[in-house]
Amino acid sequence: MGWVLVFAVGVAVGVLINKFRARSESAGKLLSASQDERAEVESNDAEEAFAEIFRDAVNSLSVGVVVAGADGTVIFRNTLALGLTGAVHSDVLVDEAVEVHLSGALARRTGRQVIDLFGPPRKVVAVFSSPLEGGGAVAMIEDITERHLVDTVRTDFVANISHELKTPVGALAVLAEALADEDDLDIVHRLSEKMVDEAIRVGRTIDDLLELSRIEFGGEAVKDPVSVESILQESIERVRSLATSHSIRVVMNTPDADMQAIGDRRQLVSAVSNLVENAVKYSEPDSSVEVSALVDSDWVEMCVQDFGVGIPLRDLDRIFERFYRVDRARSRDTGGTGLGLAIVRHVANNHGGEVSVTSIEGEGSTFVLKIPRFTMKKENP
Repeated sequence: MGWVLVFAVGVAVGVLINKFRARSESAGKLLSASQDERAEVESNDAEEAFAEIFRDAVNSLSVGVVVAGADGTVIFRNTLALGLTGAVHSDVLVDEAVEVHLSGALARRTGRQVIDLFGPPRKVVAVFSSPLEGGGAVAMIEDITERHLVDTVRTDFVANISHELKTPVGALAVLAEALADEDDLDIVHRLSEKMVDEAIRVGRTIDDLLELSRIEFGGEAVKDPVSVESILQESIERVRSLATSHSIRVVMNTPDADMQAIGDRRQLVSAVSNLVENAVKYSEPDSSVEVSALVDSDWVEMCVQDFGVGIPLRDLDRIFERFYRVDRARSRDTGGTGLGLAIVRHVANNHGGEVSVTSIEGEGSTFVLKIPRFTMKKENP
């Protein structure tokens, strides 16, 4: 929020408070007033009606507004501020910050402070303050949790992409230099193959980053009824060639034909295909990956189970983080970017669901994507 808005709201609230004070005075004068005085009182009543509208406008703001008089006494809080300050359930940190900033504003200083509230739920709020022209001060509280989260994601995104692309791009430069000075045909072929591998790695990382950013910043997921069977089938088809090259059998336990989830088909296929691809990459040759779905009350659970290397217990809490890899050496061999499971987590969040994993080292892992179930509402007879 800019300082212009802070000043504008402050002036508006100041006008509102002054009009409020004038109301009781006008009522007292009305009985003993002359005609001219009555006209003046009627004019004041019109202004009071305007003040009431202004108060409603301030109450409708998406920021909390707290106004203090010249003596520091709080004389007005809008509806949102009542839930954030000066109430039984308000946060102590916000109360203290508002008090400090109002004191500063009474001393003709403007101020701004960002407060991280760890909750639950976790929130980030900004407190602004400004002196009022006619004396007194105004403080505003804005919930900037979503904006703060987006800024954090963007910062992490830039840092991560810089880090992840630096290695393969650097490798390409080294290989190109070596290739330029090489006359042996066998070595030229070997270096060229490595360059192709690194170029593919860069392309795969960029594709996954674009997919992740599309899911993160693409707005809310579409909430349509989608066939669970078709989601599983399309997800498996996307990974079919990879599974064949790894000698992995992908088996689908066909769900009921009428089983439906509520969600964005494109995002759900992206999530499940990432789970299947992850299972294939971390399975041993000639083993299998099982894909299934079941209904649990109001939820559909899409499951991907492998019988591969498994995941160490210490890593289970972190595998859904961007670029986190359990075994970096193996990830490089399999071509993993470390973004697939982060995509799955964001798809689950976008749908109000969740993704979970159980795993035993040396025996395999089972991932479960839980999404709201679609059920037909029965019409009353």
